[in-house]
Order: sequence, then C-alpha cells, then structure tokens
Amino acid sequence: MFHFQTRIENVSDLNVLLHTVSGGSLTAAARALGITPAAASATLKRLETQLGTRLFERSTRAMRLTPPGQVLLEYVQRAFELLAEGESQLDAERGALVGTVRVSAPSDLARTVLMPMLDAFLRVHPGVKLALNVGDRVLDVLRDEVDLAIRYGELSDSRLVARPLSLEHPILSASPDYLSRHSTPRTPTDLVDHNCITFIRGGRTFGSWRFGQHGQWTTVRVSGDRVLDDASLAREWAVSGAGIIFMTEIEQRRDLQSGRLVRLLTEWQTDPYPLHALLPSGRFVPNRVRALVDFIAARFAELRLSNAEH
Repeated sequence: MFHFQTRIENVSDLNVLLHTVSGGSLTAAARALGITPAAASATLKRLETQLGTRLFERSTRAMRLTPPGQVLLEYVQRAFELLAEGESQLDAERGALVGTVRVSAPSDLARTVLMPMLDAFLRVHPGVKLALNVGDRVLDVLRDEVDLAIRYGELSDSRLVARPLSLEHPILSASPDYLSRHSTPRTPTDLVDHNCITFIRGGRTFGSWRFGQHGQWTTVRVSGDRVLDDASLAREWAVSGAGIIFMTEIEQRRDLQSGRLVRLLTEWQTDPYPLHALLPSGRFVPNRVRALVDFIAARFAELRLSNAEH
C-alpha cells in the first residue's frame, strides 16, 4: 500500500495555480473554474499557508510567480499530464497518448532529420504536444527537466539510460564553389592549408580531426576564420562556400544528394559517432515518451536500411 504525504490538503486547489498562470490573474482563474474571485483568492492563500511559502508576487497590474511558485508549477503541470495520460489509458478502445514531451536535440539534426519524424509522430498522436529545445549546448537531462535528449557521443552519465539510434561517422565536405577557388585536399594533412569551420563544445574548440587508412591513424590540427557552436549554421556556411566542415553524413545527406556539398577524402576512415536517445534512469517515463523513442528508433532503422540499399 503506497502512502504519500503532502502538505496540500486538496489537490484540486492546484487548478487555481494553473489557471492563474495561464490567465494572468485570479479573476481569469475564477472565471475559468466557475468560482468567484474571492474564492480563488482564498484557495491560493490556503495553498501558500499549507506550503509555507508565497507562490505569487501580487501587484495591481499582474500576478508574477515567485521562484518557489515556478518550481511547483512545473511539477503540477507534469502531475496533471500524467493523470490525463493515465485516464486515457483506461479507455481500452481509445488508448490515446496525451501530454507534453520535452525534447532536446542538436540543431542541424533537428532541422534535417528529426523534424519530419516528429511531424509524423504528432499526426499519429494528436493528443501529444512537443516542447523542443534545439541547440548544440548539451542540456542536463535531470536538472533541466528534459524528458528525452537526443545526443551524439558516448554515454558518460550513469544516471541516464541510453537507447542507441544510429552509429554515424563524420565526413568532410565543401561546396563546389569553395573547391573551385581552392585546391581539393587529397590527404588529411592538406587540411592545414584550408579554411576549416570548427565547433565549440562545452567551452572547448574541437579543431583536431582524426582520419584512418590501412590501420594507420593521423590527427590533423585544423583552423579557419569561423568557430561556432551551431552545426546548422556551420553547414549553411559550408554550402555558401565559406569553408570545409566535418559533420556526420546524416546531417549533410540532402546537400550531398543535391550537389550543394561534395564529399572529400572518401578513402579515409573516421571514428564512429554514436547517436543516442537519453532518458533519466531514476524517473518514471510516461508512455508518450516511450512511444516517441520507439517511433524515432524505428525511423532511424528505416534510414539505415535505405542507406544500405543505396
């Protein structure tokens, strides 16, 4: 028998918190809940008394959440989403997924590969909402309250569960325009004479690119006039003729197929670059999140088969 203790005596009182935030005032919350403004105000005061903290800073113009109020709001939203999802699962005929999935993904992967996958998932599950954080800054899945993070690289945090999605290899490419103005590199060491677009990760610039051939590996220290932390912008710069990029093939597929980018040093190997779906190991994972991970994993499997056929 599970027994959870909470200082909140009536969980339904939390609706006042939610509607005050969404409506911007206690009057709006009262209107949405079908009660008087005085009753809404009394409910909010009761919540603050039970929790021993102020949830809102009140003024004549607006109601603004305090830091403790913001923390509570995030947990209340998650709790109500889980309840709604649980109710939907009781309906065996409908079984619809509902609620918000908070996803973090690399910028260029999101634009070139993930966006059509996410669109297709939302069409299949119209009750699900997506909160997508796009960027190459690696979010802390636990601290930043992310349901699902899609990231390149090896898993280094034991508090996370990794679902493999794909095993990619970075490749070199440049635009025909760039290559027409510069000599085409034939070996990795030729890259020292080229304008290479490099990335920043965790405050570090990754300007050492590694290549292998016949069991021998070499690392080249590259440089250029553009260093950035956004892979999507790096690819766009490469397409415009600004320099050479070193990114996974899956992110460059469309530009390679269209001829906007040309692959370089095709006879050289590069290190594997695994792509994972990361989930917090100690947190309950809602069905909507599991369903999204399964859906994305299936789509990446289809991509692998398509690549193998070609």
